[in-house]
Amino acid sequence: MAGVAQLGYVGIGVSNLDAWEQYATEVLGLQVYRRGADGSLFLRMDEFHHRIVVHPDPSDDVLYLGWGLPNRQEMEEVAGQLRANGFTVTEATREEARSRNVIELLKFEDPNGVPSELFYGLEVCYPDPFNSPRPISGFVTGNMGLGHVLLNVQDVESNLKFYRDVLGMRETDYVIRPTSDGGEAQLVFMHCNPRHHSMAFGKLPIQKKLTHIMLQLESYDDVGITYDMVQERQIPLVMTIGKHMNDHMLSFYMANPSGWAIEYGYGGRQVDDATWEVQYHAQGDIWGHKMVGPAYFREEPAPAPTAA
Repeated sequence: MAGVAQLGYVGIGVSNLDAWEQYATEVLGLQVYRRGADGSLFLRMDEFHHRIVVHPDPSDDVLYLGWGLPNRQEMEEVAGQLRANGFTVTEATREEARSRNVIELLKFEDPNGVPSELFYGLEVCYPDPFNSPRPISGFVTGNMGLGHVLLNVQDVESNLKFYRDVLGMRETDYVIRPTSDGGEAQLVFMHCNPRHHSMAFGKLPIQKKLTHIMLQLESYDDVGITYDMVQERQIPLVMTIGKHMNDHMLSFYMANPSGWAIEYGYGGRQVDDATWEVQYHAQGDIWGHKMVGPAYFREEPAPAPTAA
């Protein structure tokens, strides 16, 4: 069975482009490599033209996910799996493909209505090396893609079947916790390369489809220094620094100008499909990661802050 190879890029819509440019460059350490005619920011984190595109849009949510494949043949195989399972696949125009800086592009929607794309041949810019506006060591990307996303979905089972049986991703593990009504809340984690997970999803008590994007740093010092900076700048934390139970990522979560989160992390174990066994975790963390903002497993929305 063919499968996607990496989360190549993410497009997000933001209502405050200026705030996002400052946040992306001064806090996250991403480089604005190009600007679109409408002001969109093509954000770079490695040798590729971009990994995140920030578009002016009032949604403050995900606009599209770009799933990369090594070549046209494998892209067409995954497209065939989509069509065979009843999903509409649209071939992008040459202009649309060039707007993503890829050779070819196919468009579809996942079961939760998230616009998604298959592509191959993302533009590489070796003569012009990535230059972070901040003195950081860099990001862990390469054939593992930009990092991961966690989506809020309406139906966990249909998304599991889609990402596993149609897009060809593999289950990594589950975090399953009881709720006060006797039910269960679960997150599903899936991989398509050695990164522990490129996609995670669950039915969560929030309004947006995108809950967070994870960026992995080359050094734990980058994470710690940024953690201090975020607090000094009074950027709201969502979760304090800690270490996850499943992927062993040392990270913290901070709010961004669109109201969801960025996970900023270091380390994290990798998956070897030859030996990996799907795991189940009843706890989310080995230590830390205290919820101080909107919580993914909170059963009721966080109370509104009291006016001073």
